Amino acid sequence: MINLSILISNSEVSGPGGLFDINATLPLVVIQFVLLVIVLNIILYNPLLTIIEERKEYILSNLGKASEILAEATRLTKQYEQELASVRKEAQLEITNSQKIHKEILEVELKVSQKYIDDLLDIIQKDLLAKKDIALNSLDDIVKSLSADIETRLSI
Repeated sequence: MINLSILISNSEVSGPGGLFDINATLPLVVIQFVLLVIVLNIILYNPLLTIIEERKEYILSNLGKASEILAEATRLTKQYEQELASVRKEAQLEITNSQKIHKEILEVELKVSQKYIDDLLDIIQKDLLAKKDIALNSLDDIVKSLSADIETRLSI
């Protein structure tokens, strides 16, 4: 690096003012700078700022739409969850009612079947008692006839 003190000491003053002489070049440089700023502002910065502003508006509008869609989705989700819960409760109630009805039907059918079996057993028992009575009566007659035959044979 060049030492600043060496640079200042080596500079020669040639004419009035030296290193910081203000003449017609300074206003010319200022005018050039202002013109350059105006031209750059018109050509480059304004279109760039316009595009940036349009993009910002586009992003904001899309974010607004997305938040509306998200809010609607959240609302629909809550609504469907509530409907699902109520349908589950109704289904559970329907299942318990159906189980009760089937249980009652089964009990009625069991009672009817039990009554039918009891009636059938009574009929069979009565039939067997009747056959037993008939068999005992016929056996009694056979025993009486056999005893009469034995008496007649013994008395001969």
